[in-house]
Amino acid sequence: MDLDTPLKYVKGVGPARAQMLEGKGLLTVEDLLAYPPFRYEDRSNVKTISQLAPGEMATVVAEVASAKTARLRGRMDLFEARFRDVSRVTLIGKWFRGDYLKTLLMPGVRVALFGKIELDGFSGELSIMHPEFEILTQADDEGGDSTLHLGRIVPIHEAAGKVTPRVMRSLIWRLLETLPPQPDPLPATLRQKLKLPDFWQAVRELHFPRGGEDLRLLNSFRSPAQFRLIFEEFFWLQCGLRLRRSNVRLQPGIAFDLSDRARERIKAMLPFKPTGAQKRVLKEIATDMSAPHPMNRLLQGDVGSGKTLVAAEAAIIAIENGCQVAVLAPTEILAAQHYLYFKNLFSKLGYVVGLLTGSMTAREKTKMKQLIEAGLIPIAIGTHALLEEDVGFKRLGLAIVDEQHRFGVVQRLKLMEKGVHPDILVMTATPIPRTLAMTLYGDLDVSVIDEMPPGRKPIVTRSVPEDRIEQVWTFVKREIESGRQVYVVYPVIEESETAAFKAAEKMFTHLSGTVFPELRIGLLHGRLNSSDKEDTMLRFKRGELDILVSTTVIEVGVDVPNASVMVIEQAERFGLAQLHQLRGRVGRGAAQSYCILVTGKLSDTGRERIRTMVDSTDGFFISEMDMKLRGPGEFFGTKQAGLPALRIANILRDTELLELARREASDFLDHPPAEAERDRVLAYLRGHWQQRYGLARVG
Repeated sequence: MDLDTPLKYVKGVGPARAQMLEGKGLLTVEDLLAYPPFRYEDRSNVKTISQLAPGEMATVVAEVASAKTARLRGRMDLFEARFRDVSRVTLIGKWFRGDYLKTLLMPGVRVALFGKIELDGFSGELSIMHPEFEILTQADDEGGDSTLHLGRIVPIHEAAGKVTPRVMRSLIWRLLETLPPQPDPLPATLRQKLKLPDFWQAVRELHFPRGGEDLRLLNSFRSPAQFRLIFEEFFWLQCGLRLRRSNVRLQPGIAFDLSDRARERIKAMLPFKPTGAQKRVLKEIATDMSAPHPMNRLLQGDVGSGKTLVAAEAAIIAIENGCQVAVLAPTEILAAQHYLYFKNLFSKLGYVVGLLTGSMTAREKTKMKQLIEAGLIPIAIGTHALLEEDVGFKRLGLAIVDEQHRFGVVQRLKLMEKGVHPDILVMTATPIPRTLAMTLYGDLDVSVIDEMPPGRKPIVTRSVPEDRIEQVWTFVKREIESGRQVYVVYPVIEESETAAFKAAEKMFTHLSGTVFPELRIGLLHGRLNSSDKEDTMLRFKRGELDILVSTTVIEVGVDVPNASVMVIEQAERFGLAQLHQLRGRVGRGAAQSYCILVTGKLSDTGRERIRTMVDSTDGFFISEMDMKLRGPGEFFGTKQAGLPALRIANILRDTELLELARREASDFLDHPPAEAERDRVLAYLRGHWQQRYGLARVG
């Protein structure tokens, strides 16, 4: 057995448990050893019930004597079990909403209980409220070593299906006892410099801390072993990103010429005078594009700061140098919006703009692919359909990837491979906290548009409960009577496009037939074909519609300066970043604009989200809050393709370690203590991190 052994071949696992472990991404011995406990409990204070004193934290091994569920006032149930041990004294365990325990804690079952001991004010007996517990059975004990689970600081791993924390503990212990000590992959000079423990020692102490270890350090993930393993994970990630960035710079690219003609065409295209930030960012991009190696740049800025306009300027440079431009968008609606935007900007310059999406007919797709391959489409805009193998470019010079967080590294590479080292411009309208940007985009140079176009007024945001919706419609009517336009948006949750479509259709019928029969109202949803979507959006933009009811993601790309109100129905169902994007669709003209969040029943997290939106319009603050409320893994939704699958490191908790790892990775690669050590680092990266993070072409 070694680190690469599949878990199904490990004693005590078998096919059924292997399948459950696979659900947590645990496939091999190495995966299981890298699966950290999420907390630790000090169970070293093991006592009999007769030795217990009120107020202390203690562990008790006892048997269930009796159990019952009582219904309290307010319809809450209380599960109560009486425990006895060798001292024959009784301890009462209580769990509110604990009815589910009646099939687990039945008379005769032997358990280990851990928690705070109290004196029951009603009966005068010792009690323990909501204790942690583990059922003690020989079968579950995986060898019967109770010293793993009691009388020590005990690691609590997250369960994987029916693989309980207790079973997980036993499996990991057996692996650590069976495997020989593994070699340390970190450079020895780095270990000595930072006084880091040896790799194998750190892995053992991650799962089974030594006696006397500080419990507070363990639960804040700052024990020496945890520190070392978190640092190591970030170190390899930063090395991989740094090397990929260096490799790109060594590749031959297109040295674009920023000619006088290109400058004149940019001036002719601009709909308004660019801001100082836009000028600065365009200069950074143009300088990169003129270099003889490929550009890899992230263009970041808040909602409405004008990123797409800067991307259009970069596109002109490429087109005027005889190259084609590809614009990759994550959704059809966003691709359609970019198509309209670029078509409108470039119509006066005579550039042909093409659109390629999955919902087009086979005939339309074939025709568009032929035109792109022949070089007759200077700027091709599309969804994942642009990445298909049969899509070829005559001379792709610039690839623009919008909302990059919805794409993975592999998809970015696929687009690059459609040209000979084209320049890459990645855009995001989601302000990304710096720590996350360093992790997601460590291989990119970053440009930030930190200035809004002049004359923009802050958007006034209000939260309104759904039972006061009539007040919202009164306000909406007043805004429309003063010549403004309004968005009404419904959320599309996970796979419930149909439910959202029906809700929006019902609202469209209600608004047009009952609330505003005299107004012009349009409906936009995912089932419309591209031309109908385009037509509806154009009618709204031209002012032929007063209200646009939409289920589709209109977060990005829609620019209607006359729209002054954004009504978001069921606002509690949206994430903070998405709410901020939607709000950014208004406030684009000189008039005061408003965002109204209509909410149903709010959870604590939902209430915090809505409060953040009402209190702040700062996209970076909002994104930090979004990460705090949802966690880094959920920040971009469950299908985030670009976020590295970190095992023990956490970019929220471990910011200073990420910074340290980035500095040390740069220092090591720039000034390696010995070529042999550098070669070992490169070999480890190729074999491990390249495979895990998709860090293709490292070294």
